[in-house]
Amino acid sequence: MSDKKSPEDLLEFPCHYQFKAVGSAGDEFRAAAIAAVRQHARVAADAVKIRPSGKGTYQSVSVLVTLHSYQQLTSIYAELRQVSGLKMLL
Repeated sequence: MSDKKSPEDLLEFPCHYQFKAVGSAGDEFRAAAIAAVRQHARVAADAVKIRPSGKGTYQSVSVLVTLHSYQQLTSIYAELRQVSGLKMLL
């Protein structure tokens, strides 16, 4: 008997989920990362947090949304991977 669970079983929907993308500093990356999430979920104005890196070369864009399905989660990550200037997804 196996206790392994599929990724779909690890979250209970609907749920709050925070996406964090790290990329180039500047308005272009920030806007593209937020737009990528907005294609698949409603993003409230107060759900976005921006933090610059210590030297100002990079920034992290955190977006908190309510997810309704595992497909929505994977779709948002797929969109974020396409954002120009992306260095890391958390």
